[in-house]
Amino acid sequence: MCVYRGDNAADFATAVRSVYTAQTVKPTEIIVVVDGPIPDTLETTLAMLQDEAPLRIIRFDENRGHAAARQAGLEAASTELVAIMDADDISEPDRFEKQLRALEREPKVSVFGGQIREFVGDPSNMVGERLVPSDNGEIKSYLKSRCPMNLVTVMYRKSDVVAVGGFIDWYCEEDYYLWVRMALAGYKFANVPDVLVNVRVGAEMYSRRGGWRYFRSEAKLQRYMLRNKLIGLPRYLYNVAGRFAVQVAIPNKVRGFVFQKLFRK
Repeated sequence: MCVYRGDNAADFATAVRSVYTAQTVKPTEIIVVVDGPIPDTLETTLAMLQDEAPLRIIRFDENRGHAAARQAGLEAASTELVAIMDADDISEPDRFEKQLRALEREPKVSVFGGQIREFVGDPSNMVGERLVPSDNGEIKSYLKSRCPMNLVTVMYRKSDVVAVGGFIDWYCEEDYYLWVRMALAGYKFANVPDVLVNVRVGAEMYSRRGGWRYFRSEAKLQRYMLRNKLIGLPRYLYNVAGRFAVQVAIPNKVRGFVFQKLFRK
């Protein structure tokens, strides 16, 4: 789990408790990467949580971003199975139990995730769900057009992620880039059909998923997949054109409507 100066202290406490206090299967350790200086409210909350859960804290002197923070957590993990969590989301109480049970059934899977439910303010105020495929073949097919894993639900095998280089910085796409590299290396994926994490979103979150920088990052990743023959030229052109239309060509308010209607349940 990564935390930085912009995170809300109360939401952070709720997130940590959801992956420990409330879990039917508790993690061995919770690695918190503090990504740069944080305010006193977060420092006080962090100290309080250390009395409640087995926290290991890694600190960066300056904010280095998600990829560096997740990589630091990966390297510090003492277990082969590592789960991802964000500092303001809420895991379902049986999240880890379901994932471990699924991994027992499918021991050759390297990355195991699930579905997410998105809410604004209170968890009862659900605004959408992001549903992704369950089967390895379907996931790798879906990967050719969109990110096939909900990162905050993921549990992975450390050795397999390390083998492909771990988390490498790629603006807003470090997770998608990782899954692409793992797919190219032949690793297997799976998602349980259940909602594992409730994700806190802002009312305007969908509208902000655009702009030239966001588009260029996505287009660059599509070129990477084309060069590595994961997709062909027709799929590349289709993917880039679609992203340009949604992320650059249409206004923010319309983009939010498109995301809610086309990309969420």
